[in-house]
Amino acid sequence: MERILHDLRLSETITPFGVGAVVDVLGESLIAPDTSWWDRKRAPEISCDRLLARLGAGVLRQAPAHAGRAAKDTDHLLYWRFPAWRFCEQCTRLSKVTGRKNGRWINKCDCGGALVPMRYVAVCRKGSHIQDIPWFKWAHRGSDGGVTEVVRHCRAYTELKFVRSMRHGEGLAALRVHCTACKRSRPLSDLTGEDSLHRDYIRCDGTQPWEEPKPGDACDHRLIAVQRGATGNYIAERLSALDIPEERPQSAQVTERIRGHLYFDKVVADNGGPQAEMVAGWIAGEVGVTAEEVLRVAAGDDGSADTPLLDLKDGEWAAFLGKLEAGRDDGAGDFVVDGWKVPAGPKWPSSLTSHLVNIGQVRRVREVRALRGFRRHDAEADLIPADLGPDRRRMPVYPAVEVFGEGIFLRFDEERLSHWENLPKVRDRADILVDRRAASQWAHRLDSPEPRFIALHTIAHLLIRRLAFASGYASAALQERVYANSDRADRTAGILIYTAAGDAQGTLGGLVRLGATDKLLPLLLAALNDADVCSNDPVCIESDHQGSSSLNLSACHGCALVSETSCETANRLLDRQLVLGGRDVPGLLEAVLDEARRGAIV
Repeated sequence: MERILHDLRLSETITPFGVGAVVDVLGESLIAPDTSWWDRKRAPEISCDRLLARLGAGVLRQAPAHAGRAAKDTDHLLYWRFPAWRFCEQCTRLSKVTGRKNGRWINKCDCGGALVPMRYVAVCRKGSHIQDIPWFKWAHRGSDGGVTEVVRHCRAYTELKFVRSMRHGEGLAALRVHCTACKRSRPLSDLTGEDSLHRDYIRCDGTQPWEEPKPGDACDHRLIAVQRGATGNYIAERLSALDIPEERPQSAQVTERIRGHLYFDKVVADNGGPQAEMVAGWIAGEVGVTAEEVLRVAAGDDGSADTPLLDLKDGEWAAFLGKLEAGRDDGAGDFVVDGWKVPAGPKWPSSLTSHLVNIGQVRRVREVRALRGFRRHDAEADLIPADLGPDRRRMPVYPAVEVFGEGIFLRFDEERLSHWENLPKVRDRADILVDRRAASQWAHRLDSPEPRFIALHTIAHLLIRRLAFASGYASAALQERVYANSDRADRTAGILIYTAAGDAQGTLGGLVRLGATDKLLPLLLAALNDADVCSNDPVCIESDHQGSSSLNLSACHGCALVSETSCETANRLLDRQLVLGGRDVPGLLEAVLDEARRGAIV
């Protein structure tokens, strides 16, 4: 392994260039080994208990990095050269040898030409392994005419060349690995077959490029030849959490108050008898709930007080509600939110203000992102953890980065949202995506596409596109966090649009100032107006099968898609019809634009 210093933004050490990813640096192709190779003294620890509770036992550490010019003793990440096979751009010699000059490694051939990494590598179909294609072995296999036993036993390991032969046509057929000793020549087009490597008896080593082969690591899955820069070669699995004071969901707090009531033991002792119903009514009146809910807690059907949060977002939702109800936030720390009621009146369309309850100006927020591991080639392949260290007794290290930013939070009215999402036409529209998610092998990792999620998710995208014009941030610098679940005691209905970066880009103030109601409501109206007509209409608005795996309905690049790094679901589960309405589908904010245009607001 060569000590290579490379400037990389901290956020890129999580994704897209995290542990196990292939990185192109000035014509060289490198791969980052797992965190067991890190110098832990140079990798500062990051604190986020909420995130670690989800990841499991371990330590969050920031990748060794530096600011300014790199020097000999500068903090840095180690990289493994991959693929090891390269060819010289001058003499076309193909080998795994790296040149040396004055005792230092240089990426040059003995003839002085630069070494170029081979285009293809081998990836395991289900084991998430990646390795070099053994080009010498591959070049002397196959069924090309004129092959003799002498050719199959060629030992001229240094006589391979990577050449372009125009007499064989264009494309991969013209790119050939040629042995100058035995005159064996084989085109790269032989790699493209489904089981081409398997037919050539090339098997998976069961390791990553930086790992030493160990007994028992053999992998039974077949290899497939892919281009080294293919997107599917690295499917990162990351988690992120906002650094907030953890708060219990409202349902858990209510349950605790019920159980703590003086007469609760009498309800439990009567075991559902007539006295229990009478006492449950007394408790319900004092606590502010129904008698049925008291009886359900007494019967042990509600364990929300003893169970952990279902999701990282549950605690965040509870914390946001507390901030929104408190009004202006004069506190300090990494979670500062000013909460405001949405004003009602003739100035803004009532069909819009009636759906919004609160707006929060998130003046400061800290987010911690961590890499759990990665997969290759297939989203259902084995997960390779970020720490492959041999000592299983120590705590695993997860690559992490902390970023600071600002944002805007919108809370929607639960009663109106519930009424809308229970309409049969709305349910039928959302069920299209529900069925496709269920049929997909990997889409179960996405949020459940219930109507409220699709609608609020689409609104978040429309607002991001509009905020990019007004906030001073590029759209790729904005991110979303959608809180939209109805399958739990504490239903959520809100969206957070925020910017978080490891430098000053995250806290310039251009976004939070737009969270004031007199600025945000016009922006929201403008976002809806932008989405009313798409450049791809009528094809787009009438569509119900767009995007990857057809997991979008009426949404395309002309109206609703944003940068994939800004979206929680990589631009999936979107539909304009569930926001603005369609031929047979009532939209959540269907009446807003008509009312605004009648009042000449838009």
